[in-house]
Amino acid sequence: MRFLRRSLTGVFLLAVTLALLAWAGEMVRGAVTARMSEEPRSFPQSERILAVNIVTLDPQTITPELTVFGELRSQRTLDLRSAIGGTVLEASDALVEGGTVTAGQLLLRIDPVDAEAALDRVRADLQDAQAELRDADRALILAQDELEAARAQAGLRDQALARAVDLEERGVGTAAAVETAELAASSAQASVLSRRQALASAQARIDQATTRLARTQINLSEAERTVADTQVYAAFNGTLADVTISPGGRVTANERFAQLVDPSQLEVSFRVSTSQYARLLDVDGKLLRAPVEVTLDVSGVNLRAGGQITREGATVGVGQTGRLLFARIDAAPGFRPGDFVTVRIAEPALEGVARVPATAVAADQTVLIVGDEDRLRSANVQLLRRQGDDVIIAVGENAGATIVAERSPLLGAGIKVRPIRPGAVEAAPEPEMITLDAERRAKLIAFVKDGRMPDDVKARIISQLEAGEVSSETVTRLEARMGS
Repeated sequence: MRFLRRSLTGVFLLAVTLALLAWAGEMVRGAVTARMSEEPRSFPQSERILAVNIVTLDPQTITPELTVFGELRSQRTLDLRSAIGGTVLEASDALVEGGTVTAGQLLLRIDPVDAEAALDRVRADLQDAQAELRDADRALILAQDELEAARAQAGLRDQALARAVDLEERGVGTAAAVETAELAASSAQASVLSRRQALASAQARIDQATTRLARTQINLSEAERTVADTQVYAAFNGTLADVTISPGGRVTANERFAQLVDPSQLEVSFRVSTSQYARLLDVDGKLLRAPVEVTLDVSGVNLRAGGQITREGATVGVGQTGRLLFARIDAAPGFRPGDFVTVRIAEPALEGVARVPATAVAADQTVLIVGDEDRLRSANVQLLRRQGDDVIIAVGENAGATIVAERSPLLGAGIKVRPIRPGAVEAAPEPEMITLDAERRAKLIAFVKDGRMPDDVKARIISQLEAGEVSSETVTRLEARMGS
Protein backbone atom coordinates (compact mmCIF):
# COMPACT_ATOMS: atom_id res chain seq x y z
CA MET A 1 0.00 0.00 0.00
CA ARG A 2 2.79 2.37 0.79
CA PHE A 3 4.39 1.75 -2.60
CA LEU A 4 1.12 2.35 -4.40
CA ARG A 5 0.55 5.62 -2.52
CA ARG A 6 4.00 6.94 -3.36
CA SER A 7 3.64 5.90 -7.00
CA LEU A 8 0.33 7.73 -7.34
CA THR A 9 1.81 10.84 -5.70
CA GLY A 10 4.69 10.85 -8.20
CA VAL A 11 2.31 10.40 -11.13
CA PHE A 12 0.19 13.30 -9.83
CA LEU A 13 3.18 15.63 -9.51
CA LEU A 14 4.35 14.69 -12.99
CA ALA A 15 0.94 15.46 -14.43
CA VAL A 16 0.84 18.84 -12.66
CA THR A 17 4.33 19.68 -14.01
CA LEU A 18 3.35 18.78 -17.55
CA ALA A 19 0.19 20.87 -17.26
CA LEU A 20 2.19 23.90 -16.07
CA LEU A 21 4.66 23.47 -18.89
CA ALA A 22 1.86 23.27 -21.40
CA TRP A 23 0.24 26.36 -19.94
CA ALA A 24 3.53 28.30 -20.07
CA GLY A 25 4.12 27.23 -23.66
CA GLU A 26 0.65 28.38 -24.61
CA MET A 27 1.24 31.76 -23.01
CA VAL A 28 4.55 32.19 -24.94
CA ARG A 29 2.90 31.15 -28.20
CA GLY A 30 0.04 33.59 -27.61
CA ALA A 31 2.43 36.45 -26.87
CA VAL A 32 4.50 35.75 -29.99
CA THR A 33 1.38 35.47 -32.12
CA ALA A 34 0.01 38.74 -30.73
CA ARG A 35 3.32 40.50 -31.30
CA MET A 36 3.58 39.28 -34.87
CA SER A 37 0.00 40.18 -35.63
CA GLU A 38 0.42 43.75 -34.45
CA GLU A 39 0.44 46.47 -37.07
CA PRO A 40 4.01 47.70 -37.53
CA ARG A 41 4.68 51.24 -36.29
CA SER A 42 5.79 53.80 -38.82
CA PHE A 43 7.92 56.77 -37.80
CA PRO A 44 7.92 59.83 -40.00
CA GLN A 45 11.27 60.33 -41.70
CA SER A 46 12.45 63.90 -42.32
CA GLU A 47 15.69 65.55 -43.46
CA ARG A 48 17.90 66.77 -40.68
CA ILE A 49 18.15 70.57 -40.66
CA LEU A 50 20.91 72.27 -38.64
CA ALA A 51 20.66 75.77 -37.23
CA VAL A 52 23.68 77.94 -38.08
CA ASN A 53 24.75 81.51 -37.36
CA ILE A 54 25.32 83.53 -40.51
CA VAL A 55 26.98 86.77 -41.57
CA THR A 56 26.66 88.72 -44.80
CA LEU A 57 29.69 89.62 -46.90
CA ASP A 58 29.12 93.35 -47.39
CA PRO A 59 32.09 95.00 -49.20
CA GLN A 60 33.53 97.83 -47.15
CA THR A 61 36.74 99.72 -46.46
CA ILE A 62 38.52 98.47 -43.34
CA THR A 63 41.69 99.74 -41.70
CA PRO A 64 43.57 96.69 -40.37
CA GLU A 65 45.23 96.96 -36.98
CA LEU A 66 48.62 95.41 -36.28
CA THR A 67 49.20 94.47 -32.63
CA VAL A 68 52.74 94.08 -31.25
CA PHE A 69 54.54 94.65 -27.95
CA GLY A 70 57.15 97.27 -27.22
CA GLU A 71 59.09 99.12 -24.54
CA LEU A 72 58.88 102.78 -23.63
CA ARG A 73 62.00 104.90 -23.60
CA SER A 74 62.74 108.60 -23.19
CA GLN A 75 63.98 110.64 -26.13
CA ARG A 76 66.06 112.76 -23.73
CA THR A 77 68.19 110.86 -21.24
CA LEU A 78 71.33 112.41 -19.77
CA ASP A 79 73.97 110.83 -17.56
CA LEU A 80 74.99 113.32 -14.86
CA ARG A 81 78.75 113.12 -14.35
CA SER A 82 81.24 115.12 -12.36
CA ALA A 83 83.84 116.78 -14.59
CA ILE A 84 86.29 117.02 -11.68
CA GLY A 85 86.85 115.06 -8.53
CA GLY A 86 86.41 116.26 -5.00
CA THR A 87 84.28 116.31 -1.87
CA VAL A 88 80.58 117.08 -2.20
CA LEU A 89 79.84 120.19 -0.12
CA GLU A 90 76.22 120.67 -1.06
CA ALA A 91 73.51 118.62 -2.79
CA SER A 92 70.02 119.67 -3.78
CA ASP A 93 67.06 118.24 -1.90
CA ALA A 94 65.78 116.99 -5.27
CA LEU A 95 68.94 114.90 -5.77
CA VAL A 96 67.18 111.68 -4.76
CA GLU A 97 65.73 108.74 -6.62
CA GLY A 98 62.65 110.00 -8.48
CA GLY A 99 63.34 113.65 -7.66
CA THR A 100 61.89 116.21 -10.06
CA VAL A 101 64.17 119.05 -11.19
CA THR A 102 63.88 122.02 -13.52
CA ALA A 103 66.29 123.32 -16.14
CA GLY A 104 69.14 125.33 -14.54
CA GLN A 105 68.55 124.01 -11.01
CA LEU A 106 71.71 123.47 -8.92
CA LEU A 107 72.10 119.77 -8.20
CA LEU A 108 75.58 119.39 -6.76
CA ARG A 109 78.46 121.57 -5.53
CA ILE A 110 81.96 120.18 -5.13
CA ASP A 111 84.64 121.74 -2.89
CA PRO A 112 86.17 124.48 -5.14
CA VAL A 113 89.32 125.26 -3.09
CA ASP A 114 91.82 123.53 -5.40
CA ALA A 115 90.12 124.84 -8.53
CA GLU A 116 90.05 128.42 -7.21
CA ALA A 117 93.75 128.22 -6.23
CA ALA A 118 94.63 127.06 -9.71
CA LEU A 119 92.55 129.94 -11.11
CA ASP A 120 94.47 132.47 -8.98
CA ARG A 121 97.81 131.10 -10.22
CA VAL A 122 96.67 131.40 -13.82
CA ARG A 123 95.50 134.96 -13.24
CA ALA A 124 98.97 135.81 -11.86
CA ASP A 125 100.56 134.24 -14.93
CA LEU A 126 98.21 136.35 -17.03
CA GLN A 127 99.44 139.51 -15.37
CA ASP A 128 103.05 138.47 -16.08
CA ALA A 129 102.19 137.81 -19.71
CA GLN A 130 100.49 141.17 -20.06
CA ALA A 131 103.48 142.96 -18.47
CA GLU A 132 105.88 141.12 -20.77
CA LEU A 133 103.82 142.20 -23.78
CA ARG A 134 103.89 145.83 -22.67
CA ASP A 135 107.68 145.65 -22.12
CA ALA A 136 108.11 144.13 -25.57
CA ASP A 137 106.05 146.94 -27.09
CA ARG A 138 108.32 149.57 -25.45
CA ALA A 139 111.46 147.72 -26.53
CA LEU A 140 110.16 147.69 -30.10
CA ILE A 141 109.62 151.43 -30.05
CA LEU A 142 113.17 152.00 -28.75
CA ALA A 143 114.61 149.65 -31.35
CA GLN A 144 112.80 151.56 -34.09
CA ASP A 145 114.18 154.87 -32.78
CA GLU A 146 117.73 153.47 -32.60
CA LEU A 147 117.41 152.20 -36.14
CA GLU A 148 116.31 155.61 -37.36
CA ALA A 149 119.28 157.24 -35.56
CA ALA A 150 121.71 154.71 -37.02
CA ARG A 151 120.35 155.35 -40.51
CA ALA A 152 120.70 159.13 -40.03
CA GLN A 153 124.29 158.70 -38.86
CA ALA A 154 125.02 156.43 -41.82
CA GLY A 155 123.68 159.14 -44.12
CA LEU A 156 126.02 161.71 -42.60
CA ARG A 157 128.98 159.34 -42.98
CA ASP A 158 128.08 158.83 -46.63
CA GLN A 159 128.01 162.59 -47.19
CA ALA A 160 131.43 162.99 -45.50
CA LEU A 161 132.85 160.29 -47.77
CA ALA A 162 131.47 162.04 -50.81
CA ARG A 163 133.15 165.35 -49.77
CA ALA A 164 136.45 163.62 -49.08
CA VAL A 165 136.41 162.03 -52.52
CA ASP A 166 135.52 165.37 -54.15
CA LEU A 167 138.36 167.13 -52.37
CA GLU A 168 140.78 164.42 -53.42
CA GLU A 169 139.73 164.78 -57.04
CA ARG A 170 140.35 168.52 -56.88
CA GLY A 171 143.78 167.93 -55.34
CA VAL A 172 142.84 169.52 -52.06
CA GLY A 173 142.23 166.36 -50.01
CA THR A 174 144.42 163.37 -49.30
CA ALA A 175 143.93 159.67 -49.80
CA ALA A 176 144.20 159.11 -46.05
CA ALA A 177 141.22 161.37 -45.47
CA VAL A 178 139.18 159.43 -48.05
CA GLU A 179 140.06 156.11 -46.41
CA THR A 180 139.09 157.46 -43.02
CA ALA A 181 135.74 158.60 -44.41
CA GLU A 182 135.17 155.19 -46.02
CA LEU A 183 135.88 153.42 -42.74
CA ALA A 184 133.47 155.70 -40.91
CA ALA A 185 130.72 155.10 -43.52
CA SER A 186 131.24 151.33 -43.31
CA SER A 187 131.03 151.45 -39.55
CA ALA A 188 127.79 153.45 -39.81
CA GLN A 189 126.30 150.80 -42.15
CA ALA A 190 127.27 148.06 -39.70
CA SER A 191 125.55 150.00 -36.93
CA VAL A 192 122.38 150.20 -39.06
CA LEU A 193 122.51 146.44 -39.59
CA SER A 194 122.93 145.87 -35.87
CA ARG A 195 119.93 148.09 -35.12
CA ARG A 196 117.85 146.22 -37.66
CA GLN A 197 118.72 142.98 -35.90
CA ALA A 198 117.72 144.55 -32.59
CA LEU A 199 114.41 145.64 -34.15
CA ALA A 200 113.77 142.10 -35.42
CA SER A 201 114.50 140.71 -31.97
CA ALA A 202 112.06 143.23 -30.46
CA GLN A 203 109.38 142.16 -32.93
CA ALA A 204 110.02 138.47 -32.18
CA ARG A 205 109.77 139.30 -28.48
CA ILE A 206 106.34 140.83 -29.11
CA ASP A 207 105.21 137.69 -30.96
CA GLN A 208 106.44 135.52 -28.11
CA ALA A 209 104.74 137.72 -25.55
CA THR A 210 101.51 137.65 -27.58
CA THR A 211 101.65 133.85 -27.81
CA ARG A 212 102.36 133.56 -24.10
CA LEU A 213 99.43 135.86 -23.37
CA ALA A 214 97.12 133.80 -25.56
CA ARG A 215 98.27 130.58 -23.92
CA THR A 216 97.75 132.11 -20.50
CA GLN A 217 94.27 133.25 -21.50
CA ILE A 218 93.47 129.68 -22.57
CA ASN A 219 94.70 128.42 -19.21
CA LEU A 220 92.54 131.06 -17.57
CA SER A 221 89.47 129.86 -19.47
CA GLU A 222 90.19 126.26 -18.47
CA ALA A 223 90.69 127.27 -14.85
CA GLU A 224 87.41 129.24 -14.88
CA ARG A 225 85.63 126.28 -16.47
CA THR A 226 87.09 124.00 -13.81
CA VAL A 227 85.74 126.28 -11.12
CA ALA A 228 82.35 126.34 -12.89
CA ASP A 229 82.42 122.52 -13.10
CA THR A 230 82.38 122.36 -9.31
CA GLN A 231 78.65 123.15 -9.63
CA VAL A 232 76.40 120.77 -11.59
CA TYR A 233 73.09 122.09 -12.95
CA ALA A 234 70.12 120.33 -14.55
CA ALA A 235 70.19 120.63 -18.33
CA PHE A 236 66.40 120.26 -18.75
CA ASN A 237 63.23 119.51 -16.83
CA GLY A 238 63.09 115.90 -15.80
CA THR A 239 63.24 113.20 -13.15
CA LEU A 240 66.36 111.78 -11.53
CA ALA A 241 67.20 108.08 -11.44
CA ASP A 242 70.13 105.93 -10.23
CA VAL A 243 71.28 108.54 -7.69
CA THR A 244 74.49 107.37 -5.96
CA ILE A 245 75.82 110.49 -4.18
CA SER A 246 75.02 112.45 -1.03
CA PRO A 247 76.55 115.45 0.81
CA GLY A 248 79.94 114.66 2.34
CA GLY A 249 80.70 111.97 -0.19
CA ARG A 250 83.55 112.06 -2.65
CA VAL A 251 83.34 111.79 -6.40
CA THR A 252 86.01 111.16 -8.98
CA ALA A 253 86.38 112.79 -12.36
CA ASN A 254 83.81 111.58 -14.92
CA GLU A 255 81.92 109.54 -12.32
CA ARG A 256 78.20 109.16 -13.02
CA PHE A 257 76.23 110.01 -9.92
CA ALA A 258 72.68 110.18 -11.39
CA GLN A 259 70.67 109.98 -14.58
CA LEU A 260 68.29 112.71 -15.74
CA VAL A 261 65.25 111.47 -17.68
CA ASP A 262 62.61 113.58 -19.38
CA PRO A 263 59.31 111.68 -18.89
CA SER A 264 57.37 114.09 -21.09
CA GLN A 265 59.14 113.11 -24.32
CA LEU A 266 58.61 109.38 -24.64
CA GLU A 267 58.90 107.02 -27.55
CA VAL A 268 58.19 103.32 -27.92
CA SER A 269 60.44 100.80 -29.61
CA PHE A 270 58.89 97.63 -30.99
CA ARG A 271 59.84 94.85 -33.38
CA VAL A 272 57.70 93.62 -36.27
CA SER A 273 58.18 90.73 -38.65
CA THR A 274 59.45 91.29 -42.17
CA SER A 275 56.02 90.66 -43.69
CA GLN A 276 54.41 93.11 -41.28
CA TYR A 277 57.13 95.65 -42.06
CA ALA A 278 56.44 95.29 -45.79
CA ARG A 279 52.81 96.25 -45.19
CA LEU A 280 53.97 99.52 -43.59
CA LEU A 281 55.85 100.73 -46.70
CA ASP A 282 54.51 103.11 -49.32
CA VAL A 283 54.85 102.73 -53.08
CA ASP A 284 58.34 104.23 -52.95
CA GLY A 285 59.50 101.76 -50.30
CA LYS A 286 59.62 104.35 -47.53
CA LEU A 287 58.28 103.76 -44.04
CA LEU A 288 54.81 105.21 -43.51
CA ARG A 289 54.24 107.65 -40.67
CA ALA A 290 51.40 105.42 -39.50
CA PRO A 291 49.48 106.34 -36.34
CA VAL A 292 49.88 104.07 -33.32
CA GLU A 293 48.04 103.56 -30.05
CA VAL A 294 49.99 102.54 -26.95
CA THR A 295 48.17 100.73 -24.15
CA LEU A 296 49.37 99.79 -20.67
CA ASP A 297 47.14 97.50 -18.61
CA VAL A 298 47.54 98.46 -14.95
CA SER A 299 45.32 96.37 -12.65
CA GLY A 300 42.44 96.46 -15.08
CA VAL A 301 42.83 100.19 -15.83
CA ASN A 302 44.14 100.79 -19.34
CA LEU A 303 46.44 103.77 -19.85
CA ARG A 304 46.27 104.89 -23.48
CA ALA A 305 48.27 107.31 -25.58
CA GLY A 306 48.50 108.08 -29.28
CA GLY A 307 51.58 108.54 -31.41
CA GLN A 308 53.16 108.16 -34.81
CA ILE A 309 55.92 106.03 -36.30
CA THR A 310 59.04 108.15 -36.79
CA ARG A 311 61.94 105.93 -37.83
CA GLU A 312 63.34 102.41 -38.07
CA GLY A 313 66.49 100.72 -36.87
CA ALA A 314 69.53 100.86 -39.17
CA THR A 315 70.40 97.16 -38.74
CA VAL A 316 68.55 93.98 -37.89
CA GLY A 317 70.85 93.03 -35.04
CA VAL A 318 72.73 89.84 -34.25
CA GLY A 319 70.35 86.96 -33.60
CA GLN A 320 67.28 89.13 -34.32
CA THR A 321 64.65 89.00 -37.04
CA GLY A 322 62.23 91.48 -38.53
CA ARG A 323 62.62 95.23 -38.13
CA LEU A 324 62.94 97.50 -35.11
CA LEU A 325 60.65 100.54 -35.33
CA PHE A 326 60.29 103.63 -33.19
CA ALA A 327 57.19 105.74 -32.61
CA ARG A 328 56.86 109.11 -30.90
CA ILE A 329 54.17 109.39 -28.21
CA ASP A 330 52.27 112.68 -28.06
CA ALA A 331 50.93 112.86 -24.50
CA ALA A 332 51.45 109.99 -22.07
CA PRO A 333 50.28 110.71 -18.52
CA GLY A 334 51.07 107.81 -16.24
CA PHE A 335 53.64 106.22 -18.56
CA ARG A 336 57.28 105.82 -17.56
CA PRO A 337 60.40 104.73 -19.45
CA GLY A 338 60.82 100.97 -19.26
CA ASP A 339 57.09 100.14 -19.34
CA PHE A 340 56.20 97.07 -21.41
CA VAL A 341 53.22 98.16 -23.49
CA THR A 342 50.92 96.95 -26.24
CA VAL A 343 51.26 98.83 -29.53
CA ARG A 344 48.45 98.90 -32.10
CA ILE A 345 49.43 100.19 -35.52
CA ALA A 346 46.91 101.35 -38.12
CA GLU A 347 47.85 99.81 -41.46
CA PRO A 348 46.81 101.22 -44.85
CA ALA A 349 43.06 100.80 -45.47
CA LEU A 350 41.82 97.81 -47.49
CA GLU A 351 38.93 98.27 -49.92
CA GLY A 352 36.33 95.72 -50.97
CA VAL A 353 36.85 93.48 -47.94
CA ALA A 354 34.75 92.09 -45.10
CA ARG A 355 35.51 91.26 -41.48
CA VAL A 356 34.13 87.90 -40.39
CA PRO A 357 34.74 85.52 -37.44
CA ALA A 358 37.85 83.39 -37.81
CA THR A 359 35.67 80.26 -37.36
CA ALA A 360 33.96 81.06 -40.68
CA VAL A 361 37.10 80.36 -42.74
CA ALA A 362 38.53 76.85 -43.02
CA ALA A 363 42.21 76.00 -43.12
CA ASP A 364 42.04 75.74 -46.93
CA GLN A 365 40.63 79.31 -47.09
CA THR A 366 37.09 78.30 -48.00
CA VAL A 367 33.73 79.40 -46.61
CA LEU A 368 30.27 77.84 -46.66
CA ILE A 369 27.74 79.99 -48.48
CA VAL A 370 24.01 79.61 -47.76
CA GLY A 371 22.55 79.22 -51.25
CA ASP A 372 19.16 78.39 -52.71
CA GLU A 373 16.73 76.50 -50.48
CA ASP A 374 19.09 77.21 -47.57
CA ARG A 375 21.60 74.63 -48.76
CA LEU A 376 25.31 75.11 -48.27
CA ARG A 377 27.95 75.35 -50.96
CA SER A 378 31.69 75.87 -50.64
CA ALA A 379 33.52 78.92 -52.04
CA ASN A 380 37.16 80.04 -52.02
CA VAL A 381 38.18 83.35 -50.43
CA GLN A 382 41.45 85.22 -49.94
CA LEU A 383 42.54 85.68 -46.35
CA LEU A 384 44.20 89.09 -45.98
CA ARG A 385 44.59 89.79 -42.25
CA ARG A 386 43.93 88.25 -38.87
CA GLN A 387 42.43 90.60 -36.28
CA GLY A 388 42.16 88.79 -32.95
CA ASP A 389 39.20 86.39 -33.19
CA ASP A 390 38.22 87.80 -36.60
CA VAL A 391 39.74 87.75 -40.06
CA ILE A 392 39.60 90.13 -43.00
CA ILE A 393 38.88 88.50 -46.35
CA ALA A 394 38.59 89.80 -49.89
CA VAL A 395 34.93 89.72 -50.94
CA GLY A 396 35.38 89.59 -54.71
CA GLU A 397 32.59 87.80 -56.53
CA ASN A 398 31.00 86.70 -53.23
CA ALA A 399 29.78 90.22 -52.44
CA GLY A 400 26.41 90.15 -50.69
CA ALA A 401 26.55 86.40 -50.04
CA THR A 402 25.55 84.90 -46.70
CA ILE A 403 28.11 82.59 -45.11
CA VAL A 404 28.20 80.36 -42.05
CA ALA A 405 29.83 82.20 -39.15
CA GLU A 406 30.78 79.09 -37.15
CA ARG A 407 31.79 75.98 -39.03
CA SER A 408 31.64 72.50 -37.54
CA PRO A 409 32.39 68.96 -38.77
CA LEU A 410 28.64 68.41 -39.25
CA LEU A 411 28.43 71.11 -41.91
CA GLY A 412 29.37 70.65 -45.53
CA ALA A 413 28.31 71.33 -49.08
CA GLY A 414 24.73 70.25 -49.78
CA ILE A 415 23.57 70.32 -46.13
CA LYS A 416 20.30 72.15 -45.53
CA VAL A 417 20.41 74.64 -42.68
CA ARG A 418 18.23 77.06 -40.81
CA PRO A 419 20.02 80.45 -40.86
CA ILE A 420 20.15 82.53 -37.68
CA ARG A 421 21.17 86.12 -38.20
CA PRO A 422 23.25 87.93 -35.56
CA GLY A 423 21.06 89.45 -32.87
CA ALA A 424 17.94 87.66 -34.05
CA VAL A 425 15.92 85.56 -31.60
CA GLU A 426 15.13 82.17 -33.08
CA ALA A 427 11.41 81.37 -32.79
CA ALA A 428 10.50 77.95 -31.45
CA PRO A 429 9.68 75.64 -34.38
CA GLU A 430 6.04 74.64 -34.75
CA PRO A 431 5.51 71.00 -33.73
CA GLU A 432 4.62 68.60 -36.54
CA MET A 433 0.99 67.53 -36.24
CA ILE A 434 -0.39 64.18 -37.49
CA THR A 435 -3.86 62.63 -37.68
CA LEU A 436 -4.39 59.31 -35.85
CA ASP A 437 -6.76 56.55 -36.90
CA ALA A 438 -9.25 55.25 -34.34
CA GLU A 439 -7.37 52.02 -33.51
CA ARG A 440 -4.03 53.75 -32.99
CA ARG A 441 -5.65 56.49 -30.91
CA ALA A 442 -7.41 53.89 -28.72
CA LYS A 443 -4.14 52.00 -28.09
CA LEU A 444 -2.38 55.18 -27.03
CA ILE A 445 -5.21 56.28 -24.73
CA ALA A 446 -5.32 52.82 -23.13
CA PHE A 447 -1.57 52.88 -22.59
CA VAL A 448 -1.78 56.30 -20.91
CA LYS A 449 -4.64 55.21 -18.65
CA ASP A 450 -2.74 52.09 -17.55
CA GLY A 451 0.53 53.90 -17.13
CA ARG A 452 2.17 55.01 -13.89
CA MET A 453 1.70 58.74 -14.28
CA PRO A 454 0.05 61.39 -12.13
CA ASP A 455 -3.64 61.89 -12.82
CA ASP A 456 -3.19 65.48 -14.03
CA VAL A 457 -0.53 64.39 -16.52
CA LYS A 458 -2.76 61.56 -17.73
CA ALA A 459 -5.64 63.98 -18.23
CA ARG A 460 -3.48 66.43 -20.18
CA ILE A 461 -2.02 63.75 -22.50
CA ILE A 462 -5.44 62.11 -23.05
CA SER A 463 -6.90 65.52 -23.99
CA GLN A 464 -4.10 65.94 -26.55
CA LEU A 465 -4.70 62.45 -27.97
CA GLU A 466 -8.44 63.05 -28.29
CA ALA A 467 -7.85 66.16 -30.43
CA GLY A 468 -8.16 66.01 -34.22
CA GLU A 469 -4.36 66.45 -34.76
CA VAL A 470 -1.72 65.26 -32.34
CA SER A 471 1.95 66.27 -32.07
CA SER A 472 4.13 63.69 -33.76
CA GLU A 473 6.70 64.12 -30.98
CA THR A 474 4.13 63.09 -28.34
CA VAL A 475 3.02 60.05 -30.37
CA THR A 476 6.59 58.96 -31.01
CA ARG A 477 7.48 59.25 -27.33
CA LEU A 478 4.47 57.21 -26.19
CA GLU A 479 4.93 54.49 -28.80
CA ALA A 480 8.59 54.22 -27.84
CA ARG A 481 7.56 53.63 -24.23
CA MET A 482 4.95 51.08 -25.34
CA GLY A 483 7.59 49.15 -27.24
CA SER A 484 9.91 49.12 -24.19
